[in-house]
Amino acid sequence: MADTTLTQITPGVNVFYVRKMLQAARPLLVHTRWAQVKDIPKKNTLAIRFRRYTLLSPATTPLSEGITPSGSRLSITNINATVAQYGDYVTLTDLVVLTTLDPLLTENTSVLGQQTGNTLDQLCRDVITAGTTIQYSSTSTQTSEITAGMKLNSDEVKEAVRTLQGNDAHKMMTMINPSTGFNTTPIAAAYIGIISHSTLFDLKNDTAWIPVQEYATQKGVMDGEVGAMDDVRFVMTTNAATESSTVTVHKTLILAQNFYGISRISGAAIENIVMPLGSGGSSDPLKQRATQGWKATFVAKILNENFAVLIEHAVSS
Repeated sequence: MADTTLTQITPGVNVFYVRKMLQAARPLLVHTRWAQVKDIPKKNTLAIRFRRYTLLSPATTPLSEGITPSGSRLSITNINATVAQYGDYVTLTDLVVLTTLDPLLTENTSVLGQQTGNTLDQLCRDVITAGTTIQYSSTSTQTSEITAGMKLNSDEVKEAVRTLQGNDAHKMMTMINPSTGFNTTPIAAAYIGIISHSTLFDLKNDTAWIPVQEYATQKGVMDGEVGAMDDVRFVMTTNAATESSTVTVHKTLILAQNFYGISRISGAAIENIVMPLGSGGSSDPLKQRATQGWKATFVAKILNENFAVLIEHAVSS
């Protein structure tokens, strides 16, 4: 008899729920969005090595006829990182499965997907906001000196842009050209800024702020993008870094190309795991527990400290 069993349908169902989990996780992955991605093939290693080549000095000395010049030597900087595994799960009892009206597998997938995204986003955030190129707002010279009035403004943003330009850091986004739309504004090629909702509140009061709805076109607008100022386009997230000090210090990251990288194990970046009732064997002899969870492999690493500026500042209460 050609029975259709769980053996046949499990792979498709699992693919569906992995997709649902990824859909729930993706909007939260703000801090990973602009990374170099270098995944490690399966059955290899947990270690990843990013390589950065040092630029050669300009060759400004004229060549002499018939004489071979000395040439230059390449210099490589190795940046090493090790992928780690993260994960969590929830347990459902048989009575919950028997009596609830909710589609538990679907609902759990969404909740676990959000947890996955939040976890990976915060892991990445904690790495990339620990860089050494720090700009303290106003007259402060360290975190503890930041006071309530030292908010982010256009002068601070322009200073960060000047630093990145001086470091030959390449912009992320191309120019948005002007259009014939009413009250619209062309947007210059830009770096990316990651801000908190409280920082956004303050920037809206700055006359240099251009809200996203006034861009000359909405084509190419990023998920979560809220506006632009000088040569920076800003994305807002409630996961933006903060630190408790004299006041709550908000940390706005202005980043350029090739600032950081991430790595996962290919084919095991995010895995949805469902263990139905009865799958526990002798550890669950009465088939009373089912679990659903996730695992992920991940590491983030700063590749060039010169390609981002972390602005530490206060926000309005």
